[in-house]
Amino acid sequence: MKLLFVSTPVGPLGSGLGGGVELSLYNIAKEVMRRGHDLQIVAPAGSTWDDLPIMQISGSLQIIAQSLERETPIAMPSNPVLANMWDYVRQVESEYDLIVNFAYDWLPFYLTPFLKIPVAHFVSMASLSDALDLIIVQTSKQFPGTIGFYTSAQAATFPELTFPIYYLSSGIDLSLYQFCGKPKQQFAWLGRISPEKGLEDALAVAKSTNIPLKVMGKIQDESYWQKIQQVYSNAPFEYLGFLSTKEMQQVVRQCQALIMTPRWVEAFGNVAIEALACGVPVISYSRGGPASIIKHGETGFLVEPDSVTGLIEATKRLDRINRQTCRDTAQKVFSLEALGERFEKWFVDILNFQV
Repeated sequence: MKLLFVSTPVGPLGSGLGGGVELSLYNIAKEVMRRGHDLQIVAPAGSTWDDLPIMQISGSLQIIAQSLERETPIAMPSNPVLANMWDYVRQVESEYDLIVNFAYDWLPFYLTPFLKIPVAHFVSMASLSDALDLIIVQTSKQFPGTIGFYTSAQAATFPELTFPIYYLSSGIDLSLYQFCGKPKQQFAWLGRISPEKGLEDALAVAKSTNIPLKVMGKIQDESYWQKIQQVYSNAPFEYLGFLSTKEMQQVVRQCQALIMTPRWVEAFGNVAIEALACGVPVISYSRGGPASIIKHGETGFLVEPDSVTGLIEATKRLDRINRQTCRDTAQKVFSLEALGERFEKWFVDILNFQV
């Protein structure tokens, strides 16, 4: 197949501004190329992935959907990179078999009926916008089978979708993550630093247990970050920045657990499978994607959403988790090979249906 991937317009690839969808796009791209498919990626200028074929498009970045209200009207800045990327797609579409959209934005769905070749939409977030809900549902009805989600929990947040619906999960290059059987007394928290990620709850766990917390990720909301640092100034935590996969896993693998504190419905949670790949159990709120990744009592613990007490209690039971089981689960379910099989089948199904 000749595939054209269109990235998120909220930030250049490699910047961390796109959150988990960046890692998903990277791994899917590497695997489809390994399988012999031709690939071109369209992404905002400034993308740093030199090992992938990227057409860099300039323009103003899109505002992230998480920062907007459900009723906020659809809007784009002047000279929008989102529109510029899709204008490029329209110019070159005849050279490809399938367009794959990774942007959680209204425009790609709206443009789908006007394009000459099929578009696969990989929806990277749960429902956040009434306008997006409507056009995603409309697209699923007009073009059945072209909508893919990470998990059923994510898809359930959208009303009246038309089947078939594809649940594609995620996957990682397991060779990049080293197993650690004997961790240090420390926890990890990994993700974009913004209110919906609930970092303050992990800081509360560190304060209560007096166990150091290693914080890693892109600061997306500076005022939020400053506020929670002040509130938890006496908690034992260290901010390590936005790290490369190699640097990040060197820290995570030495931790007793990864703590996940989503205040919203996470579509998936790539950080969870990255931790499992290192043999690190995951303690998370039982909300959205993490609930489909973590096997309660086997690879971590799922606790009542927004219960800091539940998180703290779970930290006391970590000795019941076999860290090798965590690694084995990652190898079985979340390998690049398994990821590639799921996406390749989806792409083939779309092309066969169109014929």
